Amino acid sequence: MKYHPDRNNGDKSAEERFKQISEAYAVLSDPEKKRQYDTFGSTQFHQRYSQEDIFRNFDINEILRQFNFGRGSQNFQSHSNMGGGHGTFSFFGNDMRGGCGSGGCGQQVKGQDLTYQITVTLEDVMHGAERNITLRTNGTPQNVSVKIPKGIEAGKKLRLKDKGAASPTGGPSGDLFLKVEIAPHERFVREGDDLVIEKLVSFSEACLGTKVEVETIEGKNFVVTIPPGSVNESRLRLKGHGLPVGPIGDRGDLYVKLGVAVPKELNQEQEDLIRDLQKVGL
Repeated sequence: MKYHPDRNNGDKSAEERFKQISEAYAVLSDPEKKRQYDTFGSTQFHQRYSQEDIFRNFDINEILRQFNFGRGSQNFQSHSNMGGGHGTFSFFGNDMRGGCGSGGCGQQVKGQDLTYQITVTLEDVMHGAERNITLRTNGTPQNVSVKIPKGIEAGKKLRLKDKGAASPTGGPSGDLFLKVEIAPHERFVREGDDLVIEKLVSFSEACLGTKVEVETIEGKNFVVTIPPGSVNESRLRLKGHGLPVGPIGDRGDLYVKLGVAVPKELNQEQEDLIRDLQKVGL
């Protein structure tokens, strides 16, 4: 209530403080967002969540009503959209980013936020990376550098402050959001923070047991024992050799998924042996 815009007409510091309070409440009222914030801290959290993500399904009126504030025509609304709304707060039709709604008052308004897609590899997810990319904004190419945090998930957005569209009135530029996609890997399949690699063994090896060599995503080699009687698609776990659980978290596991190879063609000796096995129930 102290920093509410209705009580601080034109006070930019109060306006900014109120937006910070609103964002804090939006995060604290969502258990998953609170967990992410507690785990990664402010900087990494804001790289993972855009303002649109933070304020999605959030109603500021909920907390205002607890203080008997925001009744009737004084209903306070928050808006967030992909096109240009970056946590835009409106009160009596006024835009708290600096604009004055449809009336206009000559104040500077923030430029539009932009969203692009960036594709990263599983190695980038494993080790983290820094990318220099060229984007075309307002018809002009610009080079930007972005850090890929360890453990980044597909669909998350990396925020580059003030790298969006220029303001039409000379105000601050919008922000640039890079939506992360993960490129397919030739050997590994990602399942959350775990990795899965497939190893083929022959029918006799599956029956009698064998050993196979497995290379992890960071290049370490392990010899894995396949127990006798292993069936197709069974899994063996290498604990702690998956992907990082966030920039400073633990690691997931690596699973070796077994496939029993069936030959498409048999020579005469192999066919005779298979028929003998068939006779004894194998």
